[in-house]
Amino acid sequence: MRRLSSLLLAGFLLATAAPQALPGAEAVLFENVRIFDGRSDRLSGPSNVLVTGNTIAQISTRAIELPEGTAVVRIVGEGRTLMPGLIDAHTHIMFTSVPQLVALTSDAGYLNVAAVRAAEEMLLRGFTSIRDLGGPVFGLKRGIDEGLVPGPRIWPAGAFISQSGGHGDFRLPNELPAAPGGFSFSERSGAAMIADSPDAVRQRVREQLALGASQIKLMAGGGVSSFFDPLDVTQYSVAELRAAVEAAENWGTYVTVHAYTPRAIRQAIEAGVKVIDHGQLIDEPTARLMAERGIWWSLQPFVDDGRSPWPEGSPNRIKQLQMYAGTDRAFELAKKHRIKVAWGTDILFSASNATRQGEKLVTMTRWYTPAEVLRMATSTNAELLALSGLRSPYQGKLGVVEEGALADLLLVNGDPLANIELLADPARNLLVVMKDGAIYKNTVESRDESGESGAGLSVSGNP
Repeated sequence: MRRLSSLLLAGFLLATAAPQALPGAEAVLFENVRIFDGRSDRLSGPSNVLVTGNTIAQISTRAIELPEGTAVVRIVGEGRTLMPGLIDAHTHIMFTSVPQLVALTSDAGYLNVAAVRAAEEMLLRGFTSIRDLGGPVFGLKRGIDEGLVPGPRIWPAGAFISQSGGHGDFRLPNELPAAPGGFSFSERSGAAMIADSPDAVRQRVREQLALGASQIKLMAGGGVSSFFDPLDVTQYSVAELRAAVEAAENWGTYVTVHAYTPRAIRQAIEAGVKVIDHGQLIDEPTARLMAERGIWWSLQPFVDDGRSPWPEGSPNRIKQLQMYAGTDRAFELAKKHRIKVAWGTDILFSASNATRQGEKLVTMTRWYTPAEVLRMATSTNAELLALSGLRSPYQGKLGVVEEGALADLLLVNGDPLANIELLADPARNLLVVMKDGAIYKNTVESRDESGESGAGLSVSGNP
């Protein structure tokens, strides 16, 4: 029997993105871990955490007793940190790892294959939930939810909605003027939709909601990656934005907008928008208005690290540097006025940048303490996801380690509150990745009842 037990252990020696579950296992027990619960600025004392099904069933500083005969997967923590899965509040997972030209010209099958790989890699970096703000992501989300491929939970916006010549208009100049009733490649693929009146906006919003959008994304101002619009351009009228807000609210959810400038942000707030994404060129009166109205600010740590998908001197690179110049001031104003800040990466069109998701989180320590950063990427971002209400595709508490919460958990080899740099190297420092109670990675040293040891999962009956 001991030899058989060793063979069972050997079958789980390698970490893998396929969810690991031993036949008949009814629970997972993390033993001797210190917990970052998603809210505190310090770790707990040595604790044990029991997961049954997809929820956290029990947390105790004492040994957890299981019913006689319970089959349990034991993960020996040895004082390492157990924390909630990370949440990225601004992604475009369909376009994260492919160049912009490829995204605009490739067969949909290829883009889906690339996105499947990006989703798996994102999960193994510890990101168990994402808010996706533009792209044909509904099929990928369904495949992940049905267990066909590994990946994070996805809150999808579907196609982002843009005015002609706006940030979501990726037609070539020789495609303008548009033929009446015609649709561009990006529209046909479900990446973006062009709408130029309140009625057209309302229709496009309702279409995305019908397809399963959990929130709606509109382009309210100029952007870096688009062809036609300078950053200072204000896009859409209040009436057009309000049509989107009303349609979303009728479905119990909300609108977020891409906007950088004070005028674009103020116009969106007037229309009833609840979340501003970006906002790097904001001024102080507008920041004060956001605080007074309780507006969420999804703010990305955009700084110039020299790794741009656009060449130096190109129009897109010039706009990017213009936007970067406002980042420090934006975070300063967000902190000064105590605005509700969410964190996201908005990584686009770069396979190398996609691997740096954890580094982007660490960059936040330029403005916040490690504890503040980790709260933002866990419990605070979970509050933002909850704005989708009943349109949220996953019901249950996320972003925290507490009894009754969904079991999205990471075991970190060290203390990320003391050394947040650990999360910049997830391959080395994330020893266990669990989503919805399933283990997708495990490289922890384990022991069975006979004292045999090995890397991976161990299984036993009641202790």
